Amino acid sequence: MARRGTPGRAKGQSADKAATGGAKGKGRQERQGSGRGAGRGEREVVSRPVGGGVAELQPDRERPHGWTLLIDGAPQSHVDLDDPAHLSFAYQRRLGHVIDLAAPPLQPLHVLHLGGGAFTLARYTAATRPRSTQQIVELDAPLTQFVRDHLPLDPQARIRVRAADAREGLGRFPDGWADLVIADVFSGARTPAHLTSAEFLGEVRRVLKPEGRYAANLADGPPLAHLRGQVATAAAVFPELALAADPVVWRGRRFGNAVLLASALPLPVAEFTRRVASDPHPGRVERGRALSDFTGGAAVVTDAAAKPSPAPPPSVFENP
Repeated sequence: MARRGTPGRAKGQSADKAATGGAKGKGRQERQGSGRGAGRGEREVVSRPVGGGVAELQPDRERPHGWTLLIDGAPQSHVDLDDPAHLSFAYQRRLGHVIDLAAPPLQPLHVLHLGGGAFTLARYTAATRPRSTQQIVELDAPLTQFVRDHLPLDPQARIRVRAADAREGLGRFPDGWADLVIADVFSGARTPAHLTSAEFLGEVRRVLKPEGRYAANLADGPPLAHLRGQVATAAAVFPELALAADPVVWRGRRFGNAVLLASALPLPVAEFTRRVASDPHPGRVERGRALSDFTGGAAVVTDAAAKPSPAPPPSVFENP
């Protein structure tokens, strides 16, 4: 399941912090108070054990129907039921730009989401591109039910959720089905090894339409060896790449998120760069020679040598 960053911060959590959050969560009984019927002052935290730990929904004090999903204390997703086009987390805003630029405005898309969380990006796509057909592959079925119970999807949205491993679910899709594949899959704050290889990306390209695009939420910290390897691996499968990240992540100064965008055809890099730079937490986009230089000769990752992404340090969720 996905481990996502707090608004404007890096994503991930340490094993120690996960254990602490889980100990607190497991002592709670599930509490009601979520959904549209509860007033701003009446809403309470709702929690339930799920496959990945203890899931919690915390009310957003600034948005009457906004909620943050946490797993074992780690922020995962933010949803505003009144405004599903609102993206609070920095990396999700960048993925929102990818969705916006995937086709002319309002044109429906076929989108495959690997990793579900609170379905934030699927809700965004449904709100900004009505009549889109979307499939979510999420391994944690109890989490999916928890989200459905408290943050129900628009019944008019064409969104289907499958309970399966991301790579297994990907393999069930026909060739050329998707306009966009979005990968945001984490287990214990780390991307599983089998979702980091060239073989996995070969399956992604098979499922994409010839003009389709792949976007992935990646997390790494100094010395950025995992991120460099992921760029080199994507370059072995897709001829067109772009990578967006915070400047401090680019400089290797802290653990954080990066959004990888890949395609067989040229990407709208200029507009993507402008949008990322204009975000509340501005990022930087690299492509071409600069991105090739960034890899520093990193080897292409294969299934035989694949490893999970690195665990985030304990300081990721600490207040500065």
